[in-house]
Amino acid sequence: MTTNGNAAFDALGRKRLGIVVAGSLTDGVDVRLDDDTSVEDIKVGTLVAIEGERRRFFGQITDVLLGTTDLGMQSTPPDVSNSFIARVIAGTTAYGAIKVEPTLSIGGDSRSLANDGPLPAKTVPAHFSSVSPASDADIELVFGKEDERHFWIGSPLDMETKLCLNVEELAKRSNGVFGKSGTGKTFLTRLLLIGILQRSKAVNLVFDMHSEYGWQGTSEKSSSVKGLKQLFGSKVAVFTLDVDSSRRRSLLPDYVVRIGYDEVEPEDITLLREVMDLSSIAADAAYNLQRHFGKGKWLKSFLAHGGRDSIKELADAIDVNANSLGALHNRLSRFERFGFMDDQAGHDSVNEIIRYLDRGMHVVLEFGRYGNDLAAYILVANLLTRRIYKRYMERKEAAAGDKAKEPRPLVISIEEAHKFLTKELAGQTIFGTIARELRKYNVTLLVVDQRPSGIDDEVMSQLGTKIVCLLDSEKDVTAVLAGVSGSSKLRAVLSRLESRQQALAFGHALPMPVVVQTREYGTPEFYKSIGHRDGAEAQEKSAKDVEDLFGPGS
Repeated sequence: MTTNGNAAFDALGRKRLGIVVAGSLTDGVDVRLDDDTSVEDIKVGTLVAIEGERRRFFGQITDVLLGTTDLGMQSTPPDVSNSFIARVIAGTTAYGAIKVEPTLSIGGDSRSLANDGPLPAKTVPAHFSSVSPASDADIELVFGKEDERHFWIGSPLDMETKLCLNVEELAKRSNGVFGKSGTGKTFLTRLLLIGILQRSKAVNLVFDMHSEYGWQGTSEKSSSVKGLKQLFGSKVAVFTLDVDSSRRRSLLPDYVVRIGYDEVEPEDITLLREVMDLSSIAADAAYNLQRHFGKGKWLKSFLAHGGRDSIKELADAIDVNANSLGALHNRLSRFERFGFMDDQAGHDSVNEIIRYLDRGMHVVLEFGRYGNDLAAYILVANLLTRRIYKRYMERKEAAAGDKAKEPRPLVISIEEAHKFLTKELAGQTIFGTIARELRKYNVTLLVVDQRPSGIDDEVMSQLGTKIVCLLDSEKDVTAVLAGVSGSSKLRAVLSRLESRQQALAFGHALPMPVVVQTREYGTPEFYKSIGHRDGAEAQEKSAKDVEDLFGPGS
């Protein structure tokens, strides 16, 4: 250690924060701050490096404290009007301290750094080890640098260096983006989708509830930002349920999705219980109807029944409570107002989606005006996912271990995920199945939600990587941290996040938990950083295509 005036430096020449004075592997280490380090400059979540005797440790600050060697000073504070006395006390009797959670270590192990990188810390640094802010080189060493496997998602607290996550590991398991409304979940999700797209580790199928991912989205300042189609053109296909919405935005969709009444199955109705306010008896009546009318015919035949007497007669025939059956009829009659549903059989939406995915294209299904109807969103997302997953399962099994014949890994993104994955329904829905089976059939989920406490505990435990913005519910915080090592310390870090553009990221795609200042999405610098030049030409071409198809003024 060298000194320059009153400042202390570590062995690598970095300004020291302080030294280790106590601690344990379970609770983390206590660091007494140097006299010239102001406790007011220290932030929870900051990454630090600790130079031990034989090992170098990496961790993050989990707490900031004020300490004293004289407990009597707390009850009878000294007179600090004299600046000299104040300085003497601040440097001796009163001091600042921090708590650090050492997560990774380098050195002192038979395995080499070149082959394994930093390893999980299984011990603690010795007394008086020097603690310094992590350097740019430390961040690159721990988190990797931008390459074919790593994607830049932001920067650590108070640093400008690029912090990357491992997209290859991200695509291997289902993942989650959580945070209360307005914290930037949509921007984070766009970043992850771009990372998966650019690194070609999987293809994306995005159920785009509010048309934020396809052609363009909205920034937190209510200005427009480019969506995946504008940024990556021929690599992205935009499907729609609402062609009028696409036309108003001068977008020519690649395909207009239609759902036939014959495609709806009782399992789809089960998932709509909560959002359509159906009792379990009413929802289960769909199975009786299918047995009575036949598969593919039951829904349209049921909706054709009108009047109380007709419903009561049908209820007697299928042995279902008449009031429950009447409630089911009233709720399902909403389907007749969905413009994307019709009587024609043989719709090819699933095959069309798979054809695009097989070509390595990423599909965004925009819901247009139907995005404001949660029943429509859940119905379509569940129906299409169930059929797509079945096809992937058949193709994976037919490949019999031949990687070349297997379908491309697929990541399915859903918003309002707690509506699909409640504790009551997760065991019955296709989304719960996908989350639990990890990547068994080359399909994983990216769940986006502001109420993680509504998601089944088992599903939450299977999420490989979680990126969590600020949450204002204690139940939600508990849900995202359940089963995570050191969750009590991460809770303190999570509670101190800023309301926008900050997230706590942890899991398989990152070597250690880290607070991320996320990239600024939508700026000219951002577009340039991902290799995009200018979307003006694409906008003009799309507008011309729409005019050619629908006529002037469309």
